Amino acid sequence: MPDPTTRGLWLIFALVLLIRIPFWNQAIQGDDTIYLHEAAHALVEPLHPDNTQYVFQGALVDLRGHPHGPMDAWVLAGLLAVFGEVKEIPFHAAYTVFSLIAAWAMWSLARRFSPNPLWATLTFIAVPVFVVNGNSLETDLPFLAFWMAAVALFQWHRPLACIFLALAAMTASVPQAFLLTPILGVWVWLYRRHDRAAWLAIFVPPVTLVAWQIFERLSTGSLPAGVLTGYLTRFDLWNPKARLALLMHFCFLVFPALLPGAFAIAWPKRRERDTLFLLAWIGIFFSGILAVFFAGSARYLLPIAAPVALLASRLKPKWLAIGFAAQMVLGLGLAVANYQHWDGYRKVAAELRERTERQRVWVDDEWGLRHYMQSEGALPLTKTQRLRVGDIVVSSELSHQVEVNAPVLPVMRTIEIRSVIPLRLIGLDGHSGYSDGSKGGWPFGISSGPIDRVRVVEVGEWHPTLEYIKMTDPATREHVVAGISLDDHWMSRSGIVVLKSPAAPMLLSATFYIPDNAPARHVWLLLDGQEVASQTFAVPGKYDVTSSGPLKPVGPAATVEIRVDRTFTAPPDVRDLGMVLIGVGFQ
Repeated sequence: MPDPTTRGLWLIFALVLLIRIPFWNQAIQGDDTIYLHEAAHALVEPLHPDNTQYVFQGALVDLRGHPHGPMDAWVLAGLLAVFGEVKEIPFHAAYTVFSLIAAWAMWSLARRFSPNPLWATLTFIAVPVFVVNGNSLETDLPFLAFWMAAVALFQWHRPLACIFLALAAMTASVPQAFLLTPILGVWVWLYRRHDRAAWLAIFVPPVTLVAWQIFERLSTGSLPAGVLTGYLTRFDLWNPKARLALLMHFCFLVFPALLPGAFAIAWPKRRERDTLFLLAWIGIFFSGILAVFFAGSARYLLPIAAPVALLASRLKPKWLAIGFAAQMVLGLGLAVANYQHWDGYRKVAAELRERTERQRVWVDDEWGLRHYMQSEGALPLTKTQRLRVGDIVVSSELSHQVEVNAPVLPVMRTIEIRSVIPLRLIGLDGHSGYSDGSKGGWPFGISSGPIDRVRVVEVGEWHPTLEYIKMTDPATREHVVAGISLDDHWMSRSGIVVLKSPAAPMLLSATFYIPDNAPARHVWLLLDGQEVASQTFAVPGKYDVTSSGPLKPVGPAATVEIRVDRTFTAPPDVRDLGMVLIGVGFQ
């Protein structure tokens, strides 16, 4: 007669495969692009996948400041080495292993902490974030698998548990990895408080992270934590919308109607060791995430799906069956909508293949559209990129970061990305904070409107009408090429404009204001790529910089560039700010 324990585990594995295999052809999505970029570099520099640069939000950044460890990049690098390029089906098939490991670990924990191990594990698998994010190549499922395996093994095979603790630390974001230590510390205090080896084992994650930081500092010259700290100044670390979104996501880890009953049963037993450990696991991790994370994505809460499901499993099976069915329907609906969203970009890139073969193409997107356009030969657009006549710009309305001021003509109709499922993880009008708390506060959106719109334009010729422009003049918009905000007139390190050439030689000058908080002190003025003026200013204030003599450009249009020596950021504004431009031109 089959062992009921073995039969239950095979049932769990079968369910995991059932929700994964239909999505093996999932298009590249979200932050997959970052990890694939690191993986490609790992083939060149295996020990340092992060020692490379990446265009993020329209600016070139150092990926040594990426908050996640290199483990996911190494896994993807191995797949790239085997298959030669990104192939969705084998890549996602390989990542299904992480879902199976997480499910096995949950089954092991459920047999220890739940009166209904099968229902506890089924409830865990039906968590919408597990259903949806298990179809990505990001760190979520690898980290969850290592985390869950470490906790499951900690009580009966500590050396193997330590290996998984180290793997989790090298996969997770830094705050998530550190939270493993206090959570396991509670377990040791409750069950093995006199076990010195157990106390030492809980410090594997921070020791692993510190060792990695030291190794990177000695071998690359930069401390990843230091690079990360520099980038964090660009973000609003105390964003209340992100905390609200995380609270909403917590309510959907299991079917919301089950939560009150689960905690009502747990509260009278809160002093019992098993219940106390599960509550501590939830409390420590959730409070840590609320304190540190400034983005409210649902995937950040995956590590506490297990204890929430274990507490809920103490309810009557009929209620667990209803909750499981409701969550599975929701999770699969979101997964289908997610599939159709990212598949839309894959189809757009295929449609534009002929264009990318014969023209210079730029893509203004952070996620899947970017990956597929780059696969066809496009380049990521930066805020300082000077576009040429005939360039093609492909941009996503949902995630674009660069305002194109050049004269453009539409190449084709605006393409709408849609899903037949009226559920949204992210979208133009879904108000969902599932992927990004800045997009809304709801755990998921309900909408029949387009998820995104993709715009394809071709850069035309400049026809400047003004020899001198004031930034407050509406006509200035037709003269700004790059690096200058038309809203508040801040320029970055470099601002470029195009002007009508004067009929006779004239002085070229720029008027600007250096605010008190701006570190810029040296300013250069260039005409058609040649420096014509340069000056240093000791203190902030309003100034002019002027060419030493009258100038006459060669053609009917002149390109003028203003540069500064230093920039800064003023959170929550993430832009690189140089100074405020007032006017520039011939006069």
